[in-house]
Amino acid sequence: MKNALLLGLILFAQNTISAQEEVDIASNDSIYNRWSIETNVGLNKPITPFSNGYYSSNNNDTYKINKINHFDFGVRYMLSTTFGFKLDYAFDKYENISGGNSLPFKTESNRLALQGVINLERLARFESFTSRFGIVAHAGIQASLFEPKSGVNSGVTEKDAGIIFGITPQFRISNRIVFSSDFSLINNIRQHFNWDGTNSSTENNLTGKLFIISTGLTFYLGRQEKHADWAVFDNTANKKDKEARERLDLIETQMNDTDRDGVVDYLDLENNTPNGVTVDSRGKFIDKNNNGVPDEMEPKETFITSSNNGTNANYEKADVAAELIKGGYINIFFELGKDTPAESSMGNLYYIIRFLRSHPDAKIVLTGFADATGDENLNMELSKRRANKVQDIIIASGIDSGKIAIEGQGVDVSYPKDAAMGLARRVSVRIE
Repeated sequence: MKNALLLGLILFAQNTISAQEEVDIASNDSIYNRWSIETNVGLNKPITPFSNGYYSSNNNDTYKINKINHFDFGVRYMLSTTFGFKLDYAFDKYENISGGNSLPFKTESNRLALQGVINLERLARFESFTSRFGIVAHAGIQASLFEPKSGVNSGVTEKDAGIIFGITPQFRISNRIVFSSDFSLINNIRQHFNWDGTNSSTENNLTGKLFIISTGLTFYLGRQEKHADWAVFDNTANKKDKEARERLDLIETQMNDTDRDGVVDYLDLENNTPNGVTVDSRGKFIDKNNNGVPDEMEPKETFITSSNNGTNANYEKADVAAELIKGGYINIFFELGKDTPAESSMGNLYYIIRFLRSHPDAKIVLTGFADATGDENLNMELSKRRANKVQDIIIASGIDSGKIAIEGQGVDVSYPKDAAMGLARRVSVRIE
């Protein structure tokens, strides 16, 4: 019995996953009907326990039963086309068979059960060969009031409880009515009376088993054409739509231009080129001397300035980058609250790296700043992190860490709050 219950729980767990997929396709009542009413009559067959001399049928005739003695009524709701639950009430009579060799007895029970339901025909894909036949499995808990109508315990009512499970073959008469048969087994785990109404012995361990076979009609409720028991969906179109959406997402991703150089990512061999740098048709910046710096960002060695007599005169400088750094023109800027350099400052980073490569003996100091918004202590930490981040990038480019010193100055008060604060969020560079 425990093994059967465990199997039922496993089936419910597996079906819940499948049901979730179907709910994605059919997530509202507008697709199929979910409610149904079940009515059944049939025969019950108490199995154990009985006192000596009592039988529900002749002791040599296991299946011979007196007459119809089981009646039940239930309401079922389907969460999806494969999973649901139902609440049902049943009335059962138990008595010796007329003309049999059992001592006379008469007992009754009123039972209420809450059960989960699995539509096995959906799991087994019955729709591939039939649209009329189906099978529903059910399992759950039940409680009953058991009352002997004769014998020493006549008029005494006992409260029993246990589990119930079974299967229900179905034949669809129409989209509204189904003929069904049901085969159920009840196992009580708290039963002090025998089925004949006498007191159960301790050897029975307070258990009781009952088999029920019944037939009846199921009536489907709702405005839709079909009930969840018989609703079938063609997932082919949904799968095609999903594949099409995935392809569109891929194309959209490929058409991105991360570095904004005018070459889409799937054609871009270098999708991290500095902002504003000219690139070829494959997204690579022009670098004729193969030194890793775009040619248009290379320092110029010759300057043209105005002479005293008003004419242009050429003169040599050691390095344009050195002059820019000394003049305080080289700064690395940041977005609000960020410690990663803005893309627009990547060109300035190239200048700094190029300068340090060209001047092995040069040393620089990186000073981090923050704007006036936020907590003062947090801004001090942020300014230090910004200087550290720039240092990490320069070191990762092959520059000796001994050539770089860092410091954090917190808020740059030269740029007041709400006035050009973007200029305050920076790391400045000076040559030692």
